[in-house]
Amino acid sequence: MSEPFPGTSPTESPPRNRLDSWKEIAAYLKRDVTTVQRWEKREEMPVHRHLHDRIGSVYAFTSELEAWQLSRKVPLEEEPEEQAAGVPGKKNDERTKRTADTRRRLALAGVAAVVLLALAYGLVRRHLGEAAQPRIKSLAVLPLKNLSGDATQEYLADGMTEALIGRLSGIHDLRVISRTSVMRLKDTQLSAPQIGKTLGVDALVEGSVMREGNRIRVHAQLIRAATDEHFWSEAYDGEMRDALALESDVAQSIARKVEVTITGDERARLTAARSVSPEVYESYLKGRFALGRGGSRADIDESISDFEEAIRRDPTFAPAYLGLAQAHSELGTVFIGTPPEAERVKVVDAARKALELDPQLAEAHVLLANVLKEQWQWTEAEAEYRRALELNSNNPVAHDGLARWLLCQGRTDEALAWVRRGREIDPIAVSGTEIGWILFLSRRYDEAVHELHSVLAVRPDDATALWFLGFALTADNQSKEAIPVLERAFSVSDRSSAVIGVLIRAYAHAGRRADGLRLLEELKRRKQAGYVPAAAFVNAYLGLGDNEEAFAWLEQGYKEHSNILQWLKVHPYFDPLRDDPRFKDLLLRVGLG
Repeated sequence: MSEPFPGTSPTESPPRNRLDSWKEIAAYLKRDVTTVQRWEKREEMPVHRHLHDRIGSVYAFTSELEAWQLSRKVPLEEEPEEQAAGVPGKKNDERTKRTADTRRRLALAGVAAVVLLALAYGLVRRHLGEAAQPRIKSLAVLPLKNLSGDATQEYLADGMTEALIGRLSGIHDLRVISRTSVMRLKDTQLSAPQIGKTLGVDALVEGSVMREGNRIRVHAQLIRAATDEHFWSEAYDGEMRDALALESDVAQSIARKVEVTITGDERARLTAARSVSPEVYESYLKGRFALGRGGSRADIDESISDFEEAIRRDPTFAPAYLGLAQAHSELGTVFIGTPPEAERVKVVDAARKALELDPQLAEAHVLLANVLKEQWQWTEAEAEYRRALELNSNNPVAHDGLARWLLCQGRTDEALAWVRRGREIDPIAVSGTEIGWILFLSRRYDEAVHELHSVLAVRPDDATALWFLGFALTADNQSKEAIPVLERAFSVSDRSSAVIGVLIRAYAHAGRRADGLRLLEELKRRKQAGYVPAAAFVNAYLGLGDNEEAFAWLEQGYKEHSNILQWLKVHPYFDPLRDDPRFKDLLLRVGLG
């Protein structure tokens, strides 16, 4: 199925302790090339050869050479030279023989003592070295490099990266950084210690993917993040149809090397593999690649086409249904502008099919939970989030989802604890954007503003962070400051209707009511031309102080299961309505009364 090979691909940058030629090896050992080649043949000096490469293409690791030097046999002393003058007599022969025997015995005794001391030293050194190394409790799989010489194969390297992350993250004893976070480090110039500090991990997995026809080679190596020490390296070959088994082999090797504790169920998930046709797997990987490219409507539509093609070719391939569910979930977000209720049905159908084929897919449980929460099926949603966390306690999205569920119930302190736990697991996947939103709905405005400013210092055009900052500033009576923030959000979100609703509120509260009314007319024109979320009108009319129109749009939001109704219990913008019987009735109808 797959065969392990030692060493690294010749096209990669070698580890720092690797010597890449006979000349380098000889120089390191302070001998000539002929001598070290003889030692390699006679004394099994550890020298590796690149497979499928030219004869003589060798490499060696300095750590292995040092260990070999400590344990190698010491050459015997030369026999005493014969007397130069004539042939010695019998007595001289016997004396010479006795002297030679004595010297030989002494030499052998010396050799034995040296070997025992060397072995003892090596064992003590190894023991002390292992004891000094801290246990690896967390790691990040950095984006694998595409070494196929074909830029169109980038989807394969990214897909293999995601697959390794998915398999390893199912181990409860190991914290694994999510794909969302590591992909931001693609082609980074940061050093291993810098990456380790940024992600808060003990070790990094680096590697590459090379494809030739239907054969692929995956190379991976483990690096201690704090010291940049390369302490494991392996290459695996296989056919494209055995890609899932190849991913399983690599993940198992990494798990063994970092010496994590694995339960029976986790081992079963780690080793699970099936044969999949190259065409199916390629369509699936292309779908994942398009979905992760940037989140535009065109990218999402392309990913849906790829996932559907994979399903058409193999209706039993669960990951394709999971990808399809994720794509439709993205289409239902406010910045894309598709009616969410229609997309939710597709998310549920695809997620349930994925779970029917593979009940262990934690991501499918999270997607299902998100929709159930948006449809106010609170008990069922909580059960799905909890099940996802049982399957993968490392999943930061499950932590964020459960935090939002708790927030909907008004359990703000618990919500903050869960989302912060998610950030501890993955400091990039659960960013200040998510925490800022929960802080805003918890009425901790100063903290929310601080979190969101921190996000924007790194990603100044993050539309969601800008939008959430506008919410928080307006609620904190800083509407004038909120206006340029929301105008920027409007620009970078491709003129989102959702942003317009909050911008109308900011204009009205900053004394620019005429500008707010002008934008309200634009919302109405958009509504005549296509879909506009009810929440945009709710935010607009609440900002303008027209509570009757706000109630009318809340009823429309009830019909379309608008996202804003999840937050009825905690959203500060609803405070002017809380004593109205109609609002209390609405709370009951969505299951939050």
